[in-house]
Amino acid sequence: MLDGSRPSDWAYRLFVYGLGGLAIAFMIAPVAVGLAMSFTAGQTLKFPPDGLSLRWYSALLDPAQSAPIHTAILHSVQIAALTVLGSLLVAAPAAYGVTRLKPAASAAVEPLMLAPLVLPSLVYGLAALIASGRAGLSPSFGLVVFGHIVVFGPLMYRACAAITQRLDPSLEEASALLGTGPFRTFLRVTLPLMLPGILAGMFLVFMQSLDNVSVTLFLADARTTVLPLRMFQMIEESLDVRVAAISGLLIGAVFLCLIVSWRALEPKRQG
Repeated sequence: MLDGSRPSDWAYRLFVYGLGGLAIAFMIAPVAVGLAMSFTAGQTLKFPPDGLSLRWYSALLDPAQSAPIHTAILHSVQIAALTVLGSLLVAAPAAYGVTRLKPAASAAVEPLMLAPLVLPSLVYGLAALIASGRAGLSPSFGLVVFGHIVVFGPLMYRACAAITQRLDPSLEEASALLGTGPFRTFLRVTLPLMLPGILAGMFLVFMQSLDNVSVTLFLADARTTVLPLRMFQMIEESLDVRVAAISGLLIGAVFLCLIVSWRALEPKRQG
Protein backbone atom coordinates (compact mmCIF):
# COMPACT_ATOMS: atom_id res chain seq x y z
CA MET A 1 0.00 0.00 0.00
CA LEU A 2 1.31 3.46 -0.93
CA ASP A 3 1.32 5.91 1.99
CA GLY A 4 3.65 8.52 0.48
CA SER A 5 6.17 8.24 3.33
CA ARG A 6 8.88 6.52 1.29
CA PRO A 7 10.83 7.91 -1.67
CA SER A 8 9.86 4.85 -3.72
CA ASP A 9 6.18 5.74 -3.28
CA TRP A 10 6.77 9.23 -4.62
CA ALA A 11 8.80 7.84 -7.52
CA TYR A 12 6.00 5.42 -8.36
CA ARG A 13 3.39 8.17 -8.30
CA LEU A 14 5.55 10.45 -10.39
CA PHE A 15 6.13 7.70 -12.93
CA VAL A 16 2.50 6.56 -13.17
CA TYR A 17 0.74 9.93 -12.95
CA GLY A 18 3.41 11.68 -14.97
CA LEU A 19 3.25 9.26 -17.88
CA GLY A 20 -0.53 9.07 -17.57
CA GLY A 21 -0.80 12.85 -17.73
CA LEU A 22 1.50 13.01 -20.76
CA ALA A 23 -0.52 10.32 -22.53
CA ILE A 24 -3.80 12.16 -21.85
CA ALA A 25 -2.30 15.45 -23.02
CA PHE A 26 -0.96 13.76 -26.16
CA MET A 27 -4.47 12.50 -26.99
CA ILE A 28 -6.38 15.65 -26.09
CA ALA A 29 -4.03 18.29 -27.52
CA PRO A 30 -4.68 17.46 -31.23
CA VAL A 31 -8.42 17.48 -30.60
CA ALA A 32 -8.25 20.87 -28.91
CA VAL A 33 -6.05 22.33 -31.65
CA GLY A 34 -8.37 21.01 -34.38
CA LEU A 35 -11.44 22.44 -32.66
CA ALA A 36 -9.75 25.81 -32.20
CA MET A 37 -8.78 26.00 -35.88
CA SER A 38 -12.34 25.17 -36.95
CA PHE A 39 -13.54 28.46 -35.42
CA THR A 40 -11.00 30.64 -37.23
CA ALA A 41 -12.06 33.76 -39.05
CA GLY A 42 -9.12 33.45 -41.44
CA GLN A 43 -8.89 31.92 -44.88
CA THR A 44 -6.67 28.94 -44.12
CA LEU A 45 -5.81 26.46 -41.40
CA LYS A 46 -3.70 28.19 -38.79
CA PHE A 47 -3.04 27.92 -35.07
CA PRO A 48 -3.68 30.06 -33.15
CA PRO A 49 -6.69 31.10 -35.24
CA ASP A 50 -7.08 34.59 -36.70
CA GLY A 51 -10.14 35.58 -34.70
CA LEU A 52 -13.22 33.50 -33.94
CA SER A 53 -16.08 32.83 -36.31
CA LEU A 54 -18.65 30.22 -37.32
CA ARG A 55 -18.26 31.04 -41.01
CA TRP A 56 -16.69 27.69 -41.90
CA TYR A 57 -19.42 25.70 -40.17
CA SER A 58 -21.94 27.77 -42.09
CA ALA A 59 -20.07 27.10 -45.33
CA LEU A 60 -19.91 23.39 -44.52
CA LEU A 61 -23.67 23.18 -43.99
CA ASP A 62 -24.46 25.21 -47.13
CA PRO A 63 -25.48 22.79 -49.96
CA ALA A 64 -24.40 25.29 -52.59
CA GLN A 65 -20.83 25.50 -51.28
CA SER A 66 -20.32 21.98 -49.97
CA ALA A 67 -22.36 19.64 -52.16
CA PRO A 68 -19.41 17.25 -52.83
CA ILE A 69 -18.74 17.05 -49.09
CA HIS A 70 -22.39 16.25 -48.39
CA THR A 71 -22.27 13.48 -50.97
CA ALA A 72 -19.14 12.04 -49.38
CA ILE A 73 -20.74 12.20 -45.92
CA LEU A 74 -23.83 10.42 -47.20
CA HIS A 75 -21.76 7.64 -48.77
CA SER A 76 -19.65 7.23 -45.63
CA VAL A 77 -22.69 7.05 -43.35
CA GLN A 78 -24.42 4.57 -45.65
CA ILE A 79 -21.35 2.35 -45.78
CA ALA A 80 -20.85 2.54 -42.01
CA ALA A 81 -24.53 1.80 -41.29
CA LEU A 82 -24.60 -1.20 -43.62
CA THR A 83 -21.33 -2.43 -42.12
CA VAL A 84 -22.84 -2.24 -38.64
CA LEU A 85 -25.92 -4.14 -39.83
CA GLY A 86 -23.88 -6.84 -41.56
CA SER A 87 -21.53 -7.20 -38.60
CA LEU A 88 -24.48 -7.44 -36.22
CA LEU A 89 -26.17 -10.17 -38.27
CA VAL A 90 -22.96 -12.21 -38.58
CA ALA A 91 -20.70 -11.49 -35.61
CA ALA A 92 -23.22 -11.32 -32.76
CA PRO A 93 -24.72 -14.78 -33.41
CA ALA A 94 -21.21 -16.10 -34.02
CA ALA A 95 -20.06 -14.81 -30.63
CA TYR A 96 -23.02 -16.52 -28.96
CA GLY A 97 -22.44 -19.77 -30.82
CA VAL A 98 -18.68 -19.95 -30.25
CA THR A 99 -19.06 -19.47 -26.50
CA ARG A 100 -21.47 -22.43 -26.44
CA LEU A 101 -18.91 -24.76 -28.03
CA LYS A 102 -16.63 -27.04 -26.06
CA PRO A 103 -13.48 -25.26 -24.80
CA ALA A 104 -11.20 -26.97 -27.32
CA ALA A 105 -13.45 -26.12 -30.27
CA SER A 106 -13.96 -22.56 -29.04
CA ALA A 107 -10.20 -22.06 -28.68
CA ALA A 108 -9.72 -23.28 -32.27
CA VAL A 109 -12.49 -21.17 -33.83
CA GLU A 110 -11.98 -17.85 -32.03
CA PRO A 111 -8.58 -17.02 -33.58
CA LEU A 112 -10.15 -17.46 -37.02
CA MET A 113 -12.92 -15.00 -36.10
CA LEU A 114 -10.37 -12.42 -34.92
CA ALA A 115 -7.85 -12.95 -37.73
CA PRO A 116 -8.90 -9.85 -39.76
CA LEU A 117 -7.88 -7.66 -36.82
CA VAL A 118 -4.30 -8.94 -37.08
CA LEU A 119 -3.96 -8.43 -40.84
CA PRO A 120 -3.25 -4.78 -41.78
CA SER A 121 -6.28 -3.32 -43.53
CA LEU A 122 -4.06 -1.97 -46.31
CA VAL A 123 -2.85 -5.49 -47.09
CA TYR A 124 -6.42 -6.81 -46.97
CA GLY A 125 -7.67 -4.05 -49.27
CA LEU A 126 -5.03 -4.86 -51.89
CA ALA A 127 -5.63 -8.61 -51.57
CA ALA A 128 -9.40 -8.12 -51.83
CA LEU A 129 -8.97 -5.99 -54.95
CA ILE A 130 -6.83 -8.68 -56.63
CA ALA A 131 -9.20 -11.48 -55.58
CA SER A 132 -12.32 -9.62 -56.68
CA GLY A 133 -10.69 -8.79 -60.02
CA ARG A 134 -9.91 -12.47 -60.64
CA ALA A 135 -13.53 -13.27 -59.76
CA GLY A 136 -14.76 -10.74 -62.31
CA LEU A 137 -15.96 -8.19 -59.75
CA SER A 138 -15.24 -4.51 -60.24
CA PRO A 139 -14.78 -2.00 -57.40
CA SER A 140 -18.20 -0.88 -56.21
CA PHE A 141 -20.21 0.39 -53.27
CA GLY A 142 -21.29 -3.13 -52.32
CA LEU A 143 -17.73 -4.42 -52.44
CA VAL A 144 -16.67 -1.67 -50.01
CA VAL A 145 -19.43 -2.68 -47.58
CA PHE A 146 -18.41 -6.33 -47.81
CA GLY A 147 -14.77 -5.44 -47.19
CA HIS A 148 -15.66 -3.35 -44.17
CA ILE A 149 -17.77 -6.16 -42.71
CA VAL A 150 -14.86 -8.58 -43.03
CA VAL A 151 -12.31 -6.17 -41.53
CA PHE A 152 -14.41 -4.62 -38.74
CA GLY A 153 -16.86 -7.44 -38.00
CA PRO A 154 -14.38 -8.94 -35.47
CA LEU A 155 -14.82 -5.80 -33.35
CA MET A 156 -18.49 -6.67 -33.00
CA TYR A 157 -17.58 -10.28 -32.30
CA ARG A 158 -15.09 -9.34 -29.57
CA ALA A 159 -17.52 -6.94 -27.88
CA CYS A 160 -20.35 -9.49 -27.89
CA ALA A 161 -18.09 -12.38 -26.86
CA ALA A 162 -16.99 -10.44 -23.79
CA ILE A 163 -20.64 -10.51 -22.67
CA THR A 164 -21.65 -14.00 -23.78
CA GLN A 165 -18.68 -15.57 -22.01
CA ARG A 166 -20.05 -14.26 -18.72
CA LEU A 167 -23.70 -15.25 -19.26
CA ASP A 168 -25.09 -17.73 -16.77
CA PRO A 169 -26.37 -20.81 -18.69
CA SER A 170 -28.85 -21.51 -15.89
CA LEU A 171 -30.95 -18.54 -17.05
CA GLU A 172 -31.54 -20.18 -20.42
CA GLU A 173 -32.13 -23.54 -18.74
CA ALA A 174 -34.75 -21.99 -16.47
CA SER A 175 -36.47 -20.45 -19.48
CA ALA A 176 -36.50 -23.85 -21.23
CA LEU A 177 -37.96 -25.53 -18.13
CA LEU A 178 -40.80 -23.00 -18.19
CA GLY A 179 -41.67 -24.15 -21.70
CA THR A 180 -40.08 -21.37 -23.75
CA GLY A 181 -38.55 -22.41 -27.06
CA PRO A 182 -34.90 -21.71 -27.95
CA PHE A 183 -35.71 -18.81 -30.27
CA ARG A 184 -37.93 -17.00 -27.78
CA THR A 185 -35.39 -17.68 -25.04
CA PHE A 186 -32.73 -16.03 -27.13
CA LEU A 187 -34.93 -13.00 -27.87
CA ARG A 188 -36.30 -12.51 -24.35
CA VAL A 189 -33.42 -13.67 -22.14
CA THR A 190 -30.09 -13.79 -23.97
CA LEU A 191 -30.43 -10.83 -26.33
CA PRO A 192 -31.25 -8.25 -23.62
CA LEU A 193 -28.23 -9.43 -21.64
CA MET A 194 -26.03 -9.07 -24.73
CA LEU A 195 -27.25 -5.53 -25.41
CA PRO A 196 -24.28 -3.71 -23.78
CA GLY A 197 -21.84 -5.68 -25.93
CA ILE A 198 -23.95 -5.14 -29.04
CA LEU A 199 -24.11 -1.37 -28.48
CA ALA A 200 -20.37 -1.20 -27.85
CA GLY A 201 -19.70 -3.24 -30.98
CA MET A 202 -22.02 -1.07 -33.08
CA PHE A 203 -20.21 2.06 -31.92
CA LEU A 204 -16.75 0.62 -32.62
CA VAL A 205 -17.69 -0.76 -36.04
CA PHE A 206 -19.46 2.43 -37.11
CA MET A 207 -16.58 4.71 -36.15
CA GLN A 208 -13.91 2.46 -37.68
CA SER A 209 -15.87 2.12 -40.92
CA LEU A 210 -16.55 5.85 -41.08
CA ASP A 211 -12.85 6.62 -40.63
CA ASN A 212 -11.41 3.94 -42.89
CA VAL A 213 -9.27 4.86 -45.88
CA SER A 214 -7.25 1.81 -46.90
CA VAL A 215 -10.04 -0.67 -47.66
CA THR A 216 -12.23 1.97 -49.30
CA LEU A 217 -9.33 3.24 -51.40
CA PHE A 218 -8.92 -0.15 -53.11
CA LEU A 219 -12.54 -1.35 -53.30
CA ALA A 220 -14.52 1.81 -54.11
CA ASP A 221 -15.38 2.91 -57.62
CA ALA A 222 -15.07 6.48 -58.90
CA ARG A 223 -18.64 7.34 -57.90
CA THR A 224 -18.25 6.16 -54.29
CA THR A 225 -16.60 9.20 -52.74
CA VAL A 226 -16.19 8.87 -48.98
CA LEU A 227 -15.51 11.51 -46.34
CA PRO A 228 -11.91 10.63 -45.33
CA LEU A 229 -10.71 10.60 -48.94
CA ARG A 230 -12.56 13.84 -49.63
CA MET A 231 -10.90 15.47 -46.62
CA PHE A 232 -7.45 14.36 -47.79
CA GLN A 233 -8.16 15.84 -51.20
CA MET A 234 -9.24 19.16 -49.68
CA ILE A 235 -6.10 19.32 -47.54
CA GLU A 236 -3.87 18.63 -50.57
CA GLU A 237 -5.59 21.22 -52.72
CA SER A 238 -5.97 24.27 -50.48
CA LEU A 239 -5.78 23.60 -46.72
CA ASP A 240 -9.55 24.17 -46.68
CA VAL A 241 -10.76 25.20 -43.20
CA ARG A 242 -13.93 23.19 -43.75
CA VAL A 243 -11.80 20.11 -42.98
CA ALA A 244 -11.40 21.42 -39.43
CA ALA A 245 -15.15 22.11 -39.29
CA ILE A 246 -15.84 18.53 -40.36
CA SER A 247 -13.51 17.33 -37.61
CA GLY A 248 -15.35 19.48 -35.10
CA LEU A 249 -18.71 18.00 -36.07
CA LEU A 250 -17.30 14.47 -35.91
CA ILE A 251 -15.84 15.08 -32.46
CA GLY A 252 -19.17 16.46 -31.27
CA ALA A 253 -21.04 13.48 -32.72
CA VAL A 254 -18.69 11.03 -30.99
CA PHE A 255 -19.12 12.72 -27.62
CA LEU A 256 -22.89 12.78 -28.11
CA CYS A 257 -22.93 9.05 -28.90
CA LEU A 258 -20.80 8.31 -25.84
CA ILE A 259 -23.13 10.31 -23.59
CA VAL A 260 -26.24 8.65 -25.01
CA SER A 261 -24.70 5.19 -24.64
CA TRP A 262 -23.61 5.95 -21.08
CA ARG A 263 -27.09 7.14 -20.14
CA ALA A 264 -28.75 4.19 -21.87
CA LEU A 265 -26.58 1.64 -20.06
CA GLU A 266 -26.59 3.39 -16.67
CA PRO A 267 -29.80 1.68 -15.41
CA LYS A 268 -28.29 -1.72 -16.27
CA ARG A 269 -25.12 -0.91 -14.31
CA GLN A 270 -27.13 0.25 -11.32
CA GLY A 271 -29.32 -2.84 -11.50
